[in-house]
Amino acid sequence: MKKQFSKTKPECKVTFQIPAEILAGSKKASIAGEFNGWDVNANPARIIKGVASVSVVLESGRSYQYKFVIDGERWENDPQADSYISNEFGDANSIVDCTK
Repeated sequence: MKKQFSKTKPECKVTFQIPAEILAGSKKASIAGEFNGWDVNANPARIIKGVASVSVVLESGRSYQYKFVIDGERWENDPQADSYISNEFGDANSIVDCTK
């Protein structure tokens, strides 16, 4: 995960990478979270040479829950997440911290 904080706006551009072992040869991946209403179609990833990446511009000053979505149905946590939090499904969500 790579974060770039804007010098002029309260924003943080976060580039997430979905590793090959999570993709497992899948052709479709995305990121869903609090920042897009958990919409699996809102932020599709680009897959190049078996690694997927997706960039999202987030409001800085807070943290966001998210998960990777593989093939529109398999939900996976980010091994590079800043932290994790339990969710209502008995699993955990990844956390990206956009506070400085």
